[in-house]
Amino acid sequence: MAARRGATFRRRELGKELRRLRERKGYGTKEAAAAIECSESKLNRVESGHNQLPRVRDLEDLLELYGVTERADREHLLMLHRDSLSADWYRPYQNFMPSGQPLYVGLESDARTMRAWHSQVVFGLLQTEDYARALFMTAKPVDERTTEFVEESIALRMKRKEIVHGDDPVELRVILDESVLRRMVGSPNIMRAQYQGIEKAAALDHVTIQILPQNLATYRALANFVILDFDGGLDSVVMDEGSSVMTVSDKPREVWKYARRFDALREGALAPAMTAEFLHRLAGELHDD
Repeated sequence: MAARRGATFRRRELGKELRRLRERKGYGTKEAAAAIECSESKLNRVESGHNQLPRVRDLEDLLELYGVTERADREHLLMLHRDSLSADWYRPYQNFMPSGQPLYVGLESDARTMRAWHSQVVFGLLQTEDYARALFMTAKPVDERTTEFVEESIALRMKRKEIVHGDDPVELRVILDESVLRRMVGSPNIMRAQYQGIEKAAALDHVTIQILPQNLATYRALANFVILDFDGGLDSVVMDEGSSVMTVSDKPREVWKYARRFDALREGALAPAMTAEFLHRLAGELHDD
């Protein structure tokens, strides 16, 4: 199966290669930024894949500075640049996305496997529309959000679910803390429908969902995180929601650390075959007012 390659991923590939070339020549970001008359912060964001490098001329100047003369190498980098300028599918929603999310959502679309831990709310790609709306509406007056923000954020979340339910789905492995499923969001009916949605997803061949019971004295990570793996030996990334700003890292040490955490969580969680039974029991405990 061909590796996925969206515009965000191409930006990340190009940025990483430009950083490698710069460091190989011994240049700092200040010198490289001066060569294309931009700020160091802008170059840093280009190298991290957050921002585009808009002008072909800037790329050519950097390649000149870094001594890239082989035609094949230059053509490859120019192709990456061209592809990186394509419009991301999420662009209509970008004004409603918090810092760090555009990069993550773009990479999420290219992932072949995802490993996720959520201890606060149901993992976004498993949320029903009513559950997501209840979450956003509860926070709306507190965070002073507009109705437009709420509706666009819900639409984005539902659109993102296509990577699970589409023709070429991601292999998804999710561990949910029991407290996530017991925390009332919206109403008992919304929670029942959410349980059904999780059960339906768990029945898919490419989805594995486990629950970590509250009464077990086992390892629990404090922050939500997602590990994205890609085809073709491309570097994995980890997204951490441990602070107010979503952070994305492809540093091997960070990815390894979170992979260890996921493995520890998985060892403590119930077997996937027990998920449906657990959800049925929770649904039976719900009482309408």
